[in-house]
Amino acid sequence: MAGLPSAPPLSWKTRLLYASGAAANTIKQRGLSLFLLIFYNQVVGLPAQMVATAIMIALIFDAFMDPTVGHISDNFRSRWGRRHPFMYTAALPVAVAFALIWNPPEGWSQGAIFAYMLACLLVIRLFDTFFELPSTALLPELATDYDERTKLFALRSFFGATGGLVMTLLAYQIFLKENPDGTGGVLARDGYLGYSLAAGAIIFTLILVSTAGTHSRIPYLSAPPKRRLTVRASVSEIAATLGNRSFLVLAIAGMSIAVASGVKGAMELYFMLYLWGFDQNQLSILTIAGMICTFLGVGLASPVAKWLGKKRAAIWMFAGAVITGLGPIFLRAMGLMPANGTDLLFWTLFVNTVINDGMGVIVGIMVSAMIADVVEDAQVRTGRRSEGLLNSADNLFKKIVSGVGVFVAGTLLTVVHFPKGAKRGEVDPELMRELALLYVPTNLTFYIIAFTLFWFYRIDRTKHEDNLRTLREREAAEEAGEERIAGAAP
Repeated sequence: MAGLPSAPPLSWKTRLLYASGAAANTIKQRGLSLFLLIFYNQVVGLPAQMVATAIMIALIFDAFMDPTVGHISDNFRSRWGRRHPFMYTAALPVAVAFALIWNPPEGWSQGAIFAYMLACLLVIRLFDTFFELPSTALLPELATDYDERTKLFALRSFFGATGGLVMTLLAYQIFLKENPDGTGGVLARDGYLGYSLAAGAIIFTLILVSTAGTHSRIPYLSAPPKRRLTVRASVSEIAATLGNRSFLVLAIAGMSIAVASGVKGAMELYFMLYLWGFDQNQLSILTIAGMICTFLGVGLASPVAKWLGKKRAAIWMFAGAVITGLGPIFLRAMGLMPANGTDLLFWTLFVNTVINDGMGVIVGIMVSAMIADVVEDAQVRTGRRSEGLLNSADNLFKKIVSGVGVFVAGTLLTVVHFPKGAKRGEVDPELMRELALLYVPTNLTFYIIAFTLFWFYRIDRTKHEDNLRTLREREAAEEAGEERIAGAAP
């Protein structure tokens, strides 16, 4: 990084504008994970397995595009730097495709609807990668300090979680509002037009605002060296970077969590509507619980990281999130939860949601900050900054298996013969019990794998500061060498 001008302190305005971009991704991601399976299965009428297959194909496609985009952006040279051209390009295509996916043509065959949904998903996934991956890759350069980096990830997580939850609340209470007689809601097609247009417009605006918000930092960001990059050299560099032990541990743990998260996200509305029997007003209140936990998680992330260290904070918060996430479903299957329709059940799950999601927010911040700390650790070993590659490879593994998670969810619904066009309160409780008893051990297995792997991560505060010192010494030596060469020139 020799020759770069000294960067001024990162202003709060820049931090806020940068972090706001995370909301674009979570609005998109939460909409797809929460509504897409139930929309195309229960509203449009496609078999659950067919919908899950399309989602899995799109995620696998996206996963393999990530390293390509990441490696290209790591080595891209332009007057707007390595990342910003990709981020600006993403805004319109991802917003338009997101709006279109909720408005499939009527009267088409199942095969044609499947192709339409898949095409929209592929466009969404490709251009979302153009924004989300370079945007995430900016963070290690915007914040190099061990604790400051955690704070910026916390701010980014706050905007992401809040944006996704607010859009979900708007969906439940405005766009997909349930009528007093039980009609409308998420199981009716009419409201999805307004939801899709509003969400698409917000995604478009957030991407542009966030990208423009960091445009002034371009002169202070690293530029790749001028060189001819061959395929063989690229493969060698990728292997060297991704061979980092701490990165591999996080990547494999992330894969296990992603499978479970894929199943959880696809099944969430099924459990809310058919296991607990909640109406959309109750779902809205639970969404507000998610907002409360976001404030708690973001506020506690930095103190918890300072107290326990990032690794231990991730481990123990993750253990708590697993227990509170699977516990109520298991207890219902055992007949130990309060009855549906009671205040005791609802407020028990409200409190549980605050605790569960709060811990989940902290885990997400810790893991993101831990991956960011791998950047300098890998640079010490390889001599290259590869934020884009590391983030894209991590995304590749997660997205491949999260697609598997959605496919598993579709399989579970198929195994229990879940009915099409089901209404709340009309699904056989024994069928829901069978579904719960399949769901809990499936997800618990993957969570245990991730919990075990977290213990093998090895970059702590001392190691990170050693890496930064080594890189500063190298940079000083390079600058001294350049000055000697310039002084010796005739």
